[in-house]
Amino acid sequence: MIRVLVADDQPLVRSGFRMVLEERSDIELVGEAEDGAQAVALARELDPDVILMDIRMPHLDGVEATRRLVDSGSRARILVLTTFDLDEYVYAAVRAGASGFLLKDVRPADLVDAIRVVAAGNSLFGPAAMQRLVERFTSPPPDAATAAVDGLTDREREILRLLAHGRSNAELAQELYLSEATVKTHVSSVFRKLGVRDRVQAVIAAYEAGLVRPGA
Repeated sequence: MIRVLVADDQPLVRSGFRMVLEERSDIELVGEAEDGAQAVALARELDPDVILMDIRMPHLDGVEATRRLVDSGSRARILVLTTFDLDEYVYAAVRAGASGFLLKDVRPADLVDAIRVVAAGNSLFGPAAMQRLVERFTSPPPDAATAAVDGLTDREREILRLLAHGRSNAELAQELYLSEATVKTHVSSVFRKLGVRDRVQAVIAAYEAGLVRPGA
């Protein structure tokens, strides 16, 4: 059973999410928050698997709420939903630690699929959101990102480069003539050295450091 917490300041939106989620036998809605501060408090109390987090909320916005939860070590995967398809929100949400980003006009079936994807430990971003992420990395790389990537071994840099091109663990294993277990070990090491928790954030680090370029 996937335990979900919904955080949105609009009662009508929360009601809509509730109706969608209650129809699924593998998903349980465990709580609702009206703002970011309440979302952080309820997440600590209820320990959900997935949080549907609105971006714009009073008292504490969804980006800062996400950042606080991730920094506190919360295991919850955060799926950000917003009405605003703007790159600044996409970038801020991902840097804060969001595992997915979708617009609120997403179809109910796609929303449920997204919850299942992030609950399984994967990342999910709509095509428009991912395009804006890529466009964000056309600026010169910050020194911190370059230093983090420079700390990787040659093999780890190679794996990170291939991750940035969308390779799965199975594809990495086949391409590099390694076992999947060995690939998982290398990927985990890359995440640890970069200080990230999933593939999307690792790919961001690769773009920020200039290891890969948009359109390459």
